[in-house]
Amino acid sequence: MAGKRRSIHVEGVHHGAPIPMGALVGNVLFSSGIIGIDPATGTPPDDLESQCEFAFQNMQALVENAGGTIEDIGSVKVWMKDRSQRDAVNKPWLKLFPDENNRPARHAIEYDAFPPGVQVQLEIIAVLG
Repeated sequence: MAGKRRSIHVEGVHHGAPIPMGALVGNVLFSSGIIGIDPATGTPPDDLESQCEFAFQNMQALVENAGGTIEDIGSVKVWMKDRSQRDAVNKPWLKLFPDENNRPARHAIEYDAFPPGVQVQLEIIAVLG
């Protein structure tokens, strides 16, 4: 009998630890840390802006690989080294969620224990369907 939890992956984007990018339990998707890795290279770019773009693209790919859309995302946590990174985070955020009346909740957390080269990370909860 199969379990009710299913691991969700994003091609080209992997953790160093043996964990999936996300776990789908019923219709609720929980993510691991979604970092700004370029799926074509498997590494994070050097610049913060590109990492933010890739992080949000990887977030969208994760939700879609689970069978949902960005409309299903209810909460986004943004882990960043410091608040000066907000402008770089807001650019892809506003691209994905332009309507101020139709955005997920968002919480920014200062954090400085990222793997080497990583400058920002996302974490989401989405309810599909």
